[in-house]
Amino acid sequence: MNIENAKAQMRKGILEYCILSILGKKDLYTSDIIVALKENDLIVVEGTLYPLLTRQKNVGLLNYRWEESTQGPPRKYYSLTDTGRSYLKELDDSWDSLIKSVKSIKNIK
Repeated sequence: MNIENAKAQMRKGILEYCILSILGKKDLYTSDIIVALKENDLIVVEGTLYPLLTRQKNVGLLNYRWEESTQGPPRKYYSLTDTGRSYLKELDDSWDSLIKSVKSIKNIK
C-alpha cells in the first residue's frame, strides 16, 4: 500500500469538515480558505475547493455574497448558514468522539 495515497485519502475525508470549521470563524474569500488550509498542512488547489464549496452551498450549509475589490473583479465571500452552523456543531461532536476512540485504540496494550 502506498503511504502517500493513504495520507491523501485521510485528508480528503476531513477536508469538508475543515472548510466548515474555517468558515465558522469568519466569512472568507476562496483564496483565504486555501491559505488557511495550506497553513495547516492541508494543501488544496482551487480546482478541489470550488466543487466542495458548491456542494456545501447546494445542500444549504453555505451562502455567499459578492464584495467589490480594490484589486480587480468583485470577490465571492462564503459564510455558514444557520443550517451550516448546526451541522458544524454535530461534526465537532462527532470529531471529538472519533478522536477519543482513535486515541483509546492506539493505547491498547
